[in-house]
Parts: sequence; structure tokens; C-alpha cells
Amino acid sequence: MSGAPAGVSRLLDEVFRHQPEDFGLTLATVVMHGGRIIAEGYGPDTSPTTALLSWSTAKSITHALAGILVGAGRLRVDASAAALGVPEWRGEADPRQTITIDHLLHMSDGLAFTEDYVDAGVSDVIEMLFGAGQHDVAHFAADRPLAHPPGTFWNYSSGTTNIVARVLGTLVADMATFMRESLFQPVGMISAQPTFDDAGTFVGSSYVHATARDFARFGQLYLRDGLVEGERILPEGWVDHARTPAPACPTGEYGAHWWLHPSSPWGTFSADGYEGQYIHVVPDLDTVIVRLGKTDASLRPGVEAWLEEIAAAVADSV
Repeated sequence: MSGAPAGVSRLLDEVFRHQPEDFGLTLATVVMHGGRIIAEGYGPDTSPTTALLSWSTAKSITHALAGILVGAGRLRVDASAAALGVPEWRGEADPRQTITIDHLLHMSDGLAFTEDYVDAGVSDVIEMLFGAGQHDVAHFAADRPLAHPPGTFWNYSSGTTNIVARVLGTLVADMATFMRESLFQPVGMISAQPTFDDAGTFVGSSYVHATARDFARFGQLYLRDGLVEGERILPEGWVDHARTPAPACPTGEYGAHWWLHPSSPWGTFSADGYEGQYIHVVPDLDTVIVRLGKTDASLRPGVEAWLEEIAAAVADSV
């Protein structure tokens, strides 16, 4: 792209021209700096108008939806989730009644849930998304027992996000309309298409299709502290909520439905997804980097290092 820093162009050319085997397949990359796209690249059968699957970057979209309701005074993060929309936890003396919305957003609810994408025999996420749980993902997740007292143990769980998504759905008249009018349209994500299960729950853990440019626009929302052209979409402080380390996360690498990068020199935090989907928000460089593709988990460190190289190339150019 004309005007792209030479270092950024070189890094994109190396991947899209050669599609190196130790990288997996890269389908799209968009680099946005200062609110405008300065570089982008597309792989086989992919273009700026191709809607691609979010996988778990959708979790960060779910965080944004929760924030909109917090800002409207319709949701409190310290509220009991059971009282809002989790009937599975309303039994007399059910210990899960102490799980709050904030526990869920910080992946510290204590529910037993195995997030394993390889071993179907032990994987709750595979069973939830593709097996018996796929028709009612929130019920499948909410039906899990406690493994730890709420707030004491961090466990990354797609089931947790789908519980949040169902709670949000109970607070609005029509979830699809709410998502479109409150988030996608104001942000400019005109391509965004969420998926709902048979029970009517947005599968907020995994399923939003959108173009790479629109995922970059979503990242820009968090880069700009929840503002779009001066209009506040997310309540003040909600981006800080996203990047505040989960108290129960021992490594400090997870906030509230966003991944944190404590070693980054630029304050990076990111939405990450299965097979190497990334929305990197780099505040100190006024930059968002989106990478979408199909990459084996064993190869993801190389992709993540490449994203850091792109950030460094932007830093060198400003």
C-alpha cells in the first residue's frame, strides 16, 4: 500500500508472497495507524470484502456488549449472574449463586470447564460447540459444577463467555438488533454477522464473521477508549476494565475478555482466537494490527513474534 512504512510493507510481503509453512496460512492482515489503514494484505481467495471467522476474538466483542449495558445502567458487574439469567444456579444453597458478572468476565468463575481443541474425549469446548451442547451453549456451560470457589482460580473458558452472552440477551429485547444498533453500526462494522444457537443465544465465545478491516475498526474502538469520532460507545473506564489483570490469573496475562502483554513496551493488549486470529491494540503507537488465518497452535509463537515486528516497524517510522 502506498504510504506504508517500508518495514511494515516488507513484513507483509514476506508472508503473503511466500506463505511460509512455519506460519500456517495467513488470510488477511490490516495495519491501522492514526485511525487510517496504512498497510494490508490478503491471502488465497480473500479480499477486503471477505468476511472471516473471529473464533475467540468474539469474546472481546462480548466484553464490549457488556460494557454498553453497563454504561446504560442496565448491568452491574458486581451483580449475581444467577439473578440475571442463569436459572441453572438458582437452586437452594447452590454455591454458584455467588458467581458475579465480573467473575465471568475475568474468567474466574470457578466452573469446571476444559478448553481443549485437540482431545475431544476430554474437551468441554468441543462438546459445547460441535457436540451435544451446540444447540444451547449457555446451558451446557452453566450446567458445569464448581471446581473452585468463585474468584479464586483463573480458567480460560469459552463456556464462561456464552453464559455472559445469554445474560446479556435477557437484558435486551432483541440481541441481534442490539448488537447491530449499539455496536456494529456505530463502529462501522457493516460486515459483522454474529451466530446464534438454537436457543437464541449469541455464541459470544466464537462466532462473528467480519472483514479484517471491520475487525480493525473494532480494535480502534478500544484504542480510542470506547469513542468513535467523539461519540462514547463504551462507558468511561470500560477499556481499563478490559486490561486490568484478572486477580486470579497468576501470570497477569489476562484481563477481562482481553489478553494482556505485560512485556510489551507499547502497552499492547489483544483479542486472540483459535487458529491464529488476532486483534492487537497497541496504544502507545496509536496502532491496531489484525491478522486472520489458519495456523496450528504450535506455530502461533512465530505469528505473535511477527506481529511484534510489525509494531516495531511502526515505532521506527513515527
